[in-house]
Parts: sequence; structure tokens; C-alpha cells
Amino acid sequence: MTEDDIQLAHRLADAAGDAIRPYFRAAFTREDKADASPVTEADRGAEAAMRTILDAERPKDGIVGEEYGRERDDAERVWVLDPIDGTRSFVTGRPIFGTLIALLEAGRPVLGILNQPILGERWLGVAGRRTQFNGGVAGTRDCATLGHAHVATTGPKYFTPEQLTAYTRVTDHARDSIWGGDCYNYGQLALGQLDAVIEAGLKIYDFAALVPIVEGAGGMMRDWTGRPLDHASDGRVIAVGDAQLMAPILEVLGA
Repeated sequence: MTEDDIQLAHRLADAAGDAIRPYFRAAFTREDKADASPVTEADRGAEAAMRTILDAERPKDGIVGEEYGRERDDAERVWVLDPIDGTRSFVTGRPIFGTLIALLEAGRPVLGILNQPILGERWLGVAGRRTQFNGGVAGTRDCATLGHAHVATTGPKYFTPEQLTAYTRVTDHARDSIWGGDCYNYGQLALGQLDAVIEAGLKIYDFAALVPIVEGAGGMMRDWTGRPLDHASDGRVIAVGDAQLMAPILEVLGA
């Protein structure tokens, strides 16, 4: 990874934002995918814009995108794109969705951007560096005790019944819990507004960009067994702002 990669990631986010903003709270074509999640012209246009740039500037790198699939995904370096994470929020006019852009090297996320193009908010995570938020430094807050923690997840329907039971055990011990937010929850965790995010059923494009953002802000991300996240992770994800909070969450989850 180089400084050129970081600047390229910023330009990808800019291009995606330019494609998305004209459709926010405007008339557009909405369809449903096979998994019943909504997809829009904005999703496809944003990913197409990013792929055009990558094809021109990084033709040997792989690409994994939510809308247009995989190209050269066995490459040493792979860009992972989610043009609109939180499409349901987007189509209902709520500005808590985001564009996720990650660079994997040897299967591990080393660079991540979370961009909220309506609010003008951008998180940049780079392995080995402090996370930036709109050019300043982001940081999580101290919270080592589950009883003091504010916990978030996108929604109950993304868990199996057994996973929802396990998640509820955690929130029963927590200070508070909220539904909704998708990737925006992880950005808030990196700013010290939340203490934990617990989810299941995620794909690589849902979490890859968030790992360097959360960890560069002082937090930790793992799967439900406590292993670091990579391209082979099963989509069960825990993010905590205080690394000491991971152990009690894993214990209560009992996965």
C-alpha cells in the first residue's frame, strides 16, 4: 500500500458520492435483489464509476463489488467496494448510509474509507496509522465494562434465531442498545459515540473497510470466535471501541 493508494481511495469515494447525491430524496428506479434487499440506480452508478477508475489505474488489482461481482479476486491486492451500505436508509431518505472502500493485501484489510456523501463525513483508516475523520483524528472512548456499554446492530432480521438469542444476551447485560445504522454505526464507534457493534450475515464488502477504521481509532474488530477478520471470515462481526470490552462480549455471546 502506498500514498498513491490512499489518494486513489479518496478519488473513488469522491466519484461514488458524485454518482449518489443526485438520487438522494429524488425519484429513481428501485428493484429488489434475490435476497430481497433493495438496489437502485445510485448503487450501480456509484460502483460503475469506481470500477472505471480502478480499471484505468490499477488494472492488475482485483475487485470485489456488491453490485457487479468479482474480477481477479485471487490477486495479491484486491479492492472491495460497497457503493451504498445501508440502501434501505438511502431509499427512505435517511443520511446514515455510506460508501465503503477497502484495499486488501494478502486477504487482510489495510486501507478503508467510509464516506457519507450527504453529510460530508469521511473516515479514513490505514493500517498502522491513526484513523482520520474529515481530516482530523478520530478516537474511540474507554468502556471496558459491558454494563456501561452502548451497543448497536442493524436489525434483528439479519440474525438467525440462535444468533438473535445470543445478541439479546449481550444487550440484556449492556447499558443500552439501538437498532439501525449499518456501516454508520462503526463510524460512530470510531468517534466515541458507541461502544460496540455486533452483527451477523455480513459479506466481505460490508466489513472490510471498517476494520482499519475501527482499529486505527483505538478499537478492535473480531469474529464471534475472537479471530481477526479477513477475506475468509464468516460474516459474524464484533467491533468494540475499547479492546477490553471484547472478552466479556465473547463470553456472553458464547459462540
